[in-house]
Amino acid sequence: MTPLSAATMTKPKLRAPAGTADCHIHIYGPADKYSLAATAPYPPPLATVSQYRVKMRQLNIDYTVIVQPGAYGPDNRCTLDALEELGSAARAITVVTPDTPRAEIARMNQLGVRGARFMLLPRGSVVTWEMLVPVANLIADFGWHVQLQFDGRDLPNRIDMIRGLPCPVVIDHNGKFFEPVAPEHPAMQSLLRLLDTRRVWVKTSAPYETSKAGPPLYEDVGVIARSLIRAAPDRIVWASNWPHGGRDQIPDDAMLLDTLLDWAPNDMARQKILVENPKQLYGF
Repeated sequence: MTPLSAATMTKPKLRAPAGTADCHIHIYGPADKYSLAATAPYPPPLATVSQYRVKMRQLNIDYTVIVQPGAYGPDNRCTLDALEELGSAARAITVVTPDTPRAEIARMNQLGVRGARFMLLPRGSVVTWEMLVPVANLIADFGWHVQLQFDGRDLPNRIDMIRGLPCPVVIDHNGKFFEPVAPEHPAMQSLLRLLDTRRVWVKTSAPYETSKAGPPLYEDVGVIARSLIRAAPDRIVWASNWPHGGRDQIPDDAMLLDTLLDWAPNDMARQKILVENPKQLYGF
């Protein structure tokens, strides 16, 4: 595994309120314990719970959501082990397929898993759109949601399927528009209509993955984030996307937190995004 970048982090300008949750991180364990999937999109860094605890202290984070990374495919062991290590401070999102036994879903639910991840990008995907409805039907009884990551420009073609799912939906990374779009774009309007259902949530996170404008404010993605927060401040959560695997330049996590000073208009909105919405969505 590649070493985790030693890039320094500045001190955040935003003092995260008590109860803040970082709603999307990945944990990567030792290679001799957790084998990479054949579909792994890149060699991940070693990123352990102890390393992330340092990040929690730096950013004043109390809770986190561990998301099953593409590097491990459907093998959830590393994520579940990290969930157990972090205890009540964490929840997790794992990979579930239509063949996952109901007893295994029940076991993961007891451990603190709250959703099934659908990474629907060309690299590293082990689940497909065709699996989405069967898996949603499997997990709905447990109160889980499906977490979707795909190119948001495809939303007009997917909106009816997403709207018809029997469980809540969380959409990653401000919709992850590979080419950032204006608020009036049909795909952005589709995302806003999904938020109107009150069953769909969006993570305002990882702007560096799609922004052409770049740091510190990632203004092209910031336009999207501000539109989402303005439309549905009670259904937006924030995430660092630590440890930013597959990036040549590791973003400053404090700077990513500070984007909320620009994207969210006031302390009340930030309180919702950082504390109240994650508590409702993940049950902290």
